[in-house]
Amino acid sequence: MQIIKVKFFAAVREATGTGAIQLETNATRVGELRQELVDTNPAWQVLASEETLAAVNQDLCDNNQALAAGDEVAFFPFMTGG
Repeated sequence: MQIIKVKFFAAVREATGTGAIQLETNATRVGELRQELVDTNPAWQVLASEETLAAVNQDLCDNNQALAAGDEVAFFPFMTGG
């Protein structure tokens, strides 16, 4: 098990009802963490959406990104500029 800090931004924060949590997890990849969060709280289905992006330690990543103890994972909606 490892401890990961998880942050939620913008619409994802609104959907989850929180800005951040600290989580003890066995997840070794971002995709596993997403699934664990949705399994734990089905109301957080927004995390399973392809439009919800992830970053580990402030670097944009995909679901295959490895996780290590102490990592910070952020979830946020896809945004476009204009």
